[in-house]
Amino acid sequence: MKQLAIYLFATIIMASCNEIKQQSTEINKEKTDIMIKEEKQKIEKLLSEYKKSLNASDAKLAQSLYTKDGIFMPTMAPSGIGSEGILKSYEFVFSQIQLNIEFFIEEIEVEGNMAFAVTSSKGTVKILATGAEAPEENRELFVFEKENGEWKIARYMFNKTK
Repeated sequence: MKQLAIYLFATIIMASCNEIKQQSTEINKEKTDIMIKEEKQKIEKLLSEYKKSLNASDAKLAQSLYTKDGIFMPTMAPSGIGSEGILKSYEFVFSQIQLNIEFFIEEIEVEGNMAFAVTSSKGTVKILATGAEAPEENRELFVFEKENGEWKIARYMFNKTK
């Protein structure tokens, strides 16, 4: 009888420990989900600033959104590598065209201090040399990295959809 009581007592203790462990795991998952949601919101804000830099033809703002060793890979143009290369690339682009676009975020994934986003954009482009306007549609891939606690663009590439 004494052994049966000890066995029952041990079984109850083990069951309680498993329940506590499961509750702890669920709480940790909820905290992680909240943290990831907050990080995604920060990246959405960064993308909003990037859109602002494009529509305002603000090369300095665009440059400030990249990591120090970032890479901008425009379609049919040389890559802008590093802070100065990125600035020169955007200055060149903005000397040629004026954008008026909207970004549509399709996906953001966060893993530690790295993240990526898949977006599309749609709007118009004005060719400054001629004044002609045309539709502008692109697909974009952003890779982000946390630099000094802030999300920055580490790599950016796009291509035309039409």
